[in-house]
Amino acid sequence: MSAPPAAAALVEAPGAAAGEPAAPPAEPAAAAVARIARLHGALAEVTPMPGAALYELVRVGERGLLGEVIRVRGDRAVVQVYEETGGLRLGEPVRPTGSALAAELGPGLLGSILDGVGRPLARLAAASGDFLAPGISAPTLDPERAWPVRPLVAVGDEVAAGDVLAEVDETPVLVHRVLVPPGVSGRVVRVHEGPLHAADPVVTLDGGLALPLAQRWPVRQPRPVAERLPGERPLLTGQRVLDLLFPVPEGGAVAVPGGFGTGKTVIEQSLAKHAAADVVVFVGCGERGNEMAEALAELSALEDPRSGRPLLERTVLVVNTSNMPVVAREASIYLGITIAEHYRDMGYRVAMLVDSLSRWAEALREIASHLQEMPGEEGYPTYLGNRLGRFYERAGRVRALGRPGREGSLTLVTAVSPPGGDLSEPVTQAGLRVVGALWALDSRLAQQRQFPAVDWATSWSLHAEALGPWFAREAGAEWPALRQATQELLAREAELREVAALVGADALQDADRLLLGIGALAREHLLGQNAYDREDACSGLAKTAALARLLRDMHVAGAAALAAGRDLAELPLPALGRALGALRSAPEITMSAQVEAAERLIASARGAGGARGG
Repeated sequence: MSAPPAAAALVEAPGAAAGEPAAPPAEPAAAAVARIARLHGALAEVTPMPGAALYELVRVGERGLLGEVIRVRGDRAVVQVYEETGGLRLGEPVRPTGSALAAELGPGLLGSILDGVGRPLARLAAASGDFLAPGISAPTLDPERAWPVRPLVAVGDEVAAGDVLAEVDETPVLVHRVLVPPGVSGRVVRVHEGPLHAADPVVTLDGGLALPLAQRWPVRQPRPVAERLPGERPLLTGQRVLDLLFPVPEGGAVAVPGGFGTGKTVIEQSLAKHAAADVVVFVGCGERGNEMAEALAELSALEDPRSGRPLLERTVLVVNTSNMPVVAREASIYLGITIAEHYRDMGYRVAMLVDSLSRWAEALREIASHLQEMPGEEGYPTYLGNRLGRFYERAGRVRALGRPGREGSLTLVTAVSPPGGDLSEPVTQAGLRVVGALWALDSRLAQQRQFPAVDWATSWSLHAEALGPWFAREAGAEWPALRQATQELLAREAELREVAALVGADALQDADRLLLGIGALAREHLLGQNAYDREDACSGLAKTAALARLLRDMHVAGAAALAAGRDLAELPLPALGRALGALRSAPEITMSAQVEAAERLIASARGAGGARGG
C-alpha cells in the first residue's frame, strides 16, 4: 500500500468545520502565539507565523473567524478573512489549521445550499437565525445522516486511484460513486458494511489506511484525470438560438456577457432545467441578496422535466451574495468547480453555471488593492487573465482515473456583468481569450421581449464546425446547411432593416421586403422562445430543424413566386407565422400535423408561383 503524506491528509474524516481538517495539529509548547499586528478591511497582518503556508486556513481572533493565508514574508503572513472583521482587535490570537481550504466531497451534496467556503446555510440559519454569528461553522455534509452503501470491492482486491469502491443512492435520480482518492493505492483488508456516516470508513487498506465515505480535496488544486478527450458531443441546451447557431461541446467553456436586465439569471435557470447535464452546480457570486433569494426559490420549485422530480435533486447551489464578505467570493467559484470535478470523475456530465465572474473579479481587485499590488487596466490586478485562464482550463471532457472506465465532462457557462454592457472591459476580454464560445446578451433585444436575448450578430462559437458531423448524424443531414442558411438570412435582414429605417420599407423591392418578412418570422419563432410555455421552453433538435427548414423553404418558394410575377401580398406569410406559432407550442412527438400545415402553405406559394410563370 502506498499513500503519500499529502494524499493521506486528503482521506482524513471530514472535520467539524467546512474546509478544515479533523483536528488542527497541536502547537509546540514553546512556540510563540501568532497575533494580529495590523488590520486593513478584510486583511489581517499576523506575526509571528514562521511556518505559514500559502492558502493555509487559519482561525482569526477570539471568535475564530475563518481566514486564509494569501501572502508570506519571513515570519509575517497576510490573511484574508472570510467573515466580517468588525470587532477584531490588534493582538488577538490567530490559530493555523495546517490545511488548505478544501471541499468536503461525499453523498449529501446534491440539494444543498452552501456559502462561498462550503458551510451549509440551512444548518447555519437553524443554529443562529437569519443573521449568521461570527465564527459560526458547520461541516458541509450532515455528520448525523447515515447512508446505505453497496460495496463493489471485496477483501483481497487491489485498488488504485480512482477505482470505484462503493455506490450510494444519493437521490432518487443519481447514484453517488465512492472513489479511491488520487495518490492512494493498496490491498483491501476490510470492507465495512451497513449504513455509514460521512466520517465512517468504507474500506480499510493494508497498512491501516481507512478510506471514509466522504473525502476532502483542496479547492484550488485541479483533480487529476487519466486523459483529456476532445469535445465531440454538444451540450444540448434546449434553446434554439444556442443549439443551432452557437453550440458548445460537453466540456466546453462559454462566456455570457450582458448588462443589467438582459436575462443572464433567467437563461442560466433555463440551462439548469433543460440542458443535457446529469448534475448542475450553480454558483451565485456576489449578486444581490434579494435576486439570489428569488432565484433560489424558483430553482427549488422547478421540476426536472426528465424525471418529474424536484430539480434540486441533481443540483448543488453555492451562494455568496453581495452583502456577504467580499473575499469569500474569490473562493466560491473554486469550491463550485471542485464539487463539479468530483461528479465529473464519477462519469457524469456536469454543467457549472456561474453568475457572475465580474463580481469574482471585483473581489480580486479589492484584495489586490489592500495588498498594494500594481494595478492593471481599470484597477484589476495584472494577473486577472492568468487566474481566469487557469479556472477555465478546469473544464473539459475526460477519461477518469480508475476502474471501471468512465468518461465525464464539466461544461462551464459563466455570466459576466460588464458595466453598461461594454464588452471591451477587462473581465470580458480576459475571458474571451480562453473560452470557446460567446453568447452575448443585448439589452435592446431584452426590451423587445426577445428571449433569449442573444445577439446573433455579436455571438460566436469556435466549435460549430467540429460539432457539425454530430448534428448531421443525430438531427439530420440538412443541419449544417440550415445553420448556414439561417445565419445568412439574419445577416442580410439586419442590413435591410438599416436601409428600411432610412428610406422606408415601401421603397424596397418585393424580394427585399419578402426577406424582411421571413427574417421577422425567424427572430420571433426560431430564435425566440416562451419560457412559460412548457413545450416551447425547451426545444428538441427535431423541432429546431423543422422551424429552420420551413423558414428557408418559404424564402426560396416566395422568391420563386415573386420572380414568376406574383404579388408579395398574395404570399401566405401571416398564415405561416400562425402555423409556426402552433408548431412551437406542439409536443415534439405530435408536431407532424403542424409541420404538414406549414408545408401546405409553402407548397401553395410554390405552386401558384409556378402556375403564374407558366
